[in-house]
Amino acid sequence: MSATFVTWVDGERQSNVSLPDRGLDFGDGLFETLLLESNEPLFPELHWQRLCRGLAVLEFPDCFEQVRRYFELAVDDLQNERWPRTALRLTVTRGAGPRGYTPPRFPEPRVIVSATRLGATNQELPPAASLVKASMRWGNQPALAGIKHLNRLEQVMAAAEKQRAGADEALMLGQAWQLVSVTSGNLFVVINDEIHTPQLDQCGIAGTRRQLIMETWAPAAGYRVSESRLDIAALQDASEVFYSNTLWGLRPVASLEDLRWERRSVCSDLYRQYRGALS
Repeated sequence: MSATFVTWVDGERQSNVSLPDRGLDFGDGLFETLLLESNEPLFPELHWQRLCRGLAVLEFPDCFEQVRRYFELAVDDLQNERWPRTALRLTVTRGAGPRGYTPPRFPEPRVIVSATRLGATNQELPPAASLVKASMRWGNQPALAGIKHLNRLEQVMAAAEKQRAGADEALMLGQAWQLVSVTSGNLFVVINDEIHTPQLDQCGIAGTRRQLIMETWAPAAGYRVSESRLDIAALQDASEVFYSNTLWGLRPVASLEDLRWERRSVCSDLYRQYRGALS
């Protein structure tokens, strides 16, 4: 039986990580999730840009070229697996260190790559998702907003809520009750034929597909996207709601509690742009 999950640590295929590791101890690190189709990473440069921003924010040593080399070794190794689609997680921790919060003066970052086999590519718009409103809200931390650091407990707790509710995703709000995202994606709300996405200056992750929608796919389809401060009441005025992430691309939203959305036209237009970018 062929493998469905493979890991590499610092460029070597293995499943064990030496301890101590500050990623495990304190969440001291970053990660990126990339989608590979026929072993080709999609939109890698956007992931590298966000990773570099995160490395700078966390004041890691200059290790990007090493990280990229270990990533490429893993991708090359995956050629032997011949998987049609792969979810590949790249994790960079500050590595080992002495006891306590203070980072080591000369850290040696650790690079962990994990690959999970996915099913065949779906050319059609994904099925519309049901949402539940999470009681767990994002904490404000402007200094860390936008980057993909390892501290994801708010999303873990919100994902547990949506699991208990039997929903596909959970809507996450900020401390001021503003819309932020879903647990695993960026949110988009269509009001009066204009696309709005929540501002992420206080919390949240600035997704690569969010960036592509705002800068490339929406303009190409004739739409304007605004970063807006939205509260949950904005959803009552919405004609369409959808979200984006690496693995789905874009996915329409069908419901949130008593709210229903049947329109899919904007999401469908953008999904065509997405699939066209892959051809």
